[in-house]
Amino acid sequence: MKQFITALILFFISLNSYSQVDTDRVMIIGKNALYFEDYVLAIQYFNQVISAKPYLAEPYYFRAVSKFMLDDFKGAEEDGTECLNRNPYYTAAYQLRGAARQNQEKYELAATDYQRSLEFYPEDRLTLVNMGIVNVEMEQYDVAEKFFDVLLRRFPDYTPGYLSRANMYMVMEDTTNAMTDLNKAIEIDPYTSHSFSARGLLYFQQKDYNSALADLDEAIRLDPYIEGNFINRGLIKYYLNDLRGAMADYDRVIEMDENNVIARFNRGLLRAQVADNNRAIRDFDKVIELQPDNNLAYLNRAVLNNEIGNNTGALADLDIVLESHPDYFSGYYMRSQIKRQLNDLQGAERDYNLARNLESRAHSIATTEPQGLASVNEASENKETREQTDQDIDKFNLLVTAEETKSEDSKYQRQSRGRVQNINAPVELEPKFVLTYYENDFDVRRPVYYSEIMDRANNVLSLNWILKVTNNESSLNEVQIQSHFRSIRNYSGMIENNPDNISLYFGRAMDFIHIQDYESALKDMNKVIELNPNLLLGHFARAIIRTNQLEYDYQVSDESTFSDNRKTGITFDQKLAGAAKLPEISVKSVHYEEILKEYEQIIKIDSDFIYAYYNRAQIFSIEKDFRAAISDYNKAIEIEPQFAEAYFNRGIAKLSIGETPSGLDDLRKAGELGIVQSYSIIKRMQ
Repeated sequence: MKQFITALILFFISLNSYSQVDTDRVMIIGKNALYFEDYVLAIQYFNQVISAKPYLAEPYYFRAVSKFMLDDFKGAEEDGTECLNRNPYYTAAYQLRGAARQNQEKYELAATDYQRSLEFYPEDRLTLVNMGIVNVEMEQYDVAEKFFDVLLRRFPDYTPGYLSRANMYMVMEDTTNAMTDLNKAIEIDPYTSHSFSARGLLYFQQKDYNSALADLDEAIRLDPYIEGNFINRGLIKYYLNDLRGAMADYDRVIEMDENNVIARFNRGLLRAQVADNNRAIRDFDKVIELQPDNNLAYLNRAVLNNEIGNNTGALADLDIVLESHPDYFSGYYMRSQIKRQLNDLQGAERDYNLARNLESRAHSIATTEPQGLASVNEASENKETREQTDQDIDKFNLLVTAEETKSEDSKYQRQSRGRVQNINAPVELEPKFVLTYYENDFDVRRPVYYSEIMDRANNVLSLNWILKVTNNESSLNEVQIQSHFRSIRNYSGMIENNPDNISLYFGRAMDFIHIQDYESALKDMNKVIELNPNLLLGHFARAIIRTNQLEYDYQVSDESTFSDNRKTGITFDQKLAGAAKLPEISVKSVHYEEILKEYEQIIKIDSDFIYAYYNRAQIFSIEKDFRAAISDYNKAIEIEPQFAEAYFNRGIAKLSIGETPSGLDDLRKAGELGIVQSYSIIKRMQ
């Protein structure tokens, strides 16, 4: 007995030691993934360590680093807190959490974290510079200057310190000291693009355009992938009357990123100046496509449409502008002119009188002639610009300056590597789950959802291939297609001899699904349910067949009102957050009714079948009944707490009804579980 107990103890010790080695190994792999900028993959490895040993501080810290690099600052803050809860002396976590809080504009909390970090390392360069920046944000310039002074006395060759202090001086409008620090930064390190671009913008503000151009040229030579530098160099060339050069810079930006709104807007203005009106209109079309609430683009397009004689288009654009800016009297003057040209004399008179009343109320000088809108050429004489955040309607025809932002054209073949939040991922729902024999692998591993029903079905039905439930189905090659045609012939022969065998009908229906013969598949699955009304997978397969058939029929008929099962119609503009949207009635409701009944039947048979809730929620989302969708996603997540796709789709649904903070939390969880495009949406919403 003693020997048995001793052996048992040794066995458990060996198990524990194996677990320790395994955890360490996973931690090393996660750090490697982090080093190679595989941030989403790294999170997966740190998840495994946290799941196995939730008491460790280190995996929380490195998961926080990964989330921070993906711009998930709230998630990074939370993981930093978890790390410090487990080890309050993990000093790097104070720095990281401080940076995460700083990026969320929680400046006082960030300063507290940085101060705590400085208690351990009082001469840490990064913490000192961040303390300076945080105090600048809090407008405590004296305190910020002291931190910068300490930093630069201790590290007189630290370029980021001079750049940060120069930025503080520019905020304080002390251009002399700002220029001194920028010159010093360039003297120390003449190979940093940011130093030249910052000094170039300062020269630009001082109207020293030739010096500004020289600095922007050098900044672009050092780093030719920063779009903002091309945009700002285009502005400088515009001020130097080099319209061709300015146009070339905007063309370059659009080559790098066809969806760059600033470059499109500015190029549209320049094209208008040279009377290239039709191509200018196309640029503003793109701006409006990307930013449907950009009233300045609508107004410019209205001016251009009016110039080319498209009065109807100009009128439609002006209606949108004046709905948002009901006090913009110049717009009413222009609309009055257009209505007069369209022989709407009564409407023209009404707009004219309204414009005059608004103008008088604004204490402007009344004139007997309509003032109309300032021409683009007049703006070119004034040579003024506006910042992107300046949406003053009177500045509709001013070129836009750009902040220095780096374009993220992925360096990797896989779209799951690097700073994936900068990839312009489409806003689409994760697809529905289907029954299939084939599935693709994800670039980043996602949770696997165990289903006893699937195990039992594969054992009982004994089909030619193993049944799977996936939302990442792979397409078939020629060999696979031919094998399913042969399988259909074999099943047909066996059904003649055994007409009441459920497995044969089910197997043939699956073959028909794979060759996309949905009508035949539906007949066989109807037979399956007739023979066994409580066969859950029969109902699930039939719901999928009907959905696929519906989508296929709409695609073939080119029904313009139909959107496939992934599209949401959501655009992430600045007004999305907080703007609740009422559900819209869709023409598809009647078609989806039978499918919804099918999912109700499945839930009656087994209330824990998560895919029924998920697929039904997706239909509700398509129908824009987002609250019903959220309810079903809630149930699916309650049953399977690691249901990544449900978190992602629930996040999209919540954003659609204005529940932005909760929606972003869901997207963070989805990203943590491996859905890469979450981080792109999080960044856009933040």
